Amino acid sequence: MDPLAFVVVAAESESARTAMRSYFAELDTRFDGGFDADGAFDDDAGIFDPPTGSFVVVLEADRIVGCGGVQRHDDETGEIKRMWVHSDMRGRGLGRRLLSHLEETTRELGYAAVVLDTNAVLAQAISLYESAGYEAIERYNDNPYAHHWFRKAL
Repeated sequence: MDPLAFVVVAAESESARTAMRSYFAELDTRFDGGFDADGAFDDDAGIFDPPTGSFVVVLEADRIVGCGGVQRHDDETGEIKRMWVHSDMRGRGLGRRLLSHLEETTRELGYAAVVLDTNAVLAQAISLYESAGYEAIERYNDNPYAHHWFRKAL
C-alpha cells in the first residue's frame, strides 16, 4: 500500500499554505538575494481555482511532504507552479511522481501542453524536467526568480 496521498485542496487552505510556507522558506535560503514570500502569496490569489487550475498537497501519514499547482497559461496550455518536495523525501522518486500527477491534472483540466519555469540554483529540478521530456523555451513570463523556461506537449 502506498503511504503517500495526493490530495487536491484549495490553494487558500491551511494545508496548502503550510506547504507553500515551507517551500518559500527553502527558496529564501537557496536563492541569491532571498525570496519574497509575501509577494508570492499575493500573486497566487485565485490562480489555482477550478475550473482552470488545481492545487495538490502530498501527505505521508499526516505530514505534508510536497505540493504543486496547475494554473491556466492560455487556452491550450497549463502552467505548473509551486512544485516542491520536502528535502528528506528527495532522491526517492517523489518529485517524478508529483510531476507526473501534475501533468495528468493539466490534461484533465483540458490543456494540450504545459509550461513551467525554475531558478538556476534548482539543479535537481532542471534535471528532472529535462529527463521527463521538457524542452527549453524562450522566456514566457516576467518571474524575477526564473532563469529557465520549459514546455512539454501532453
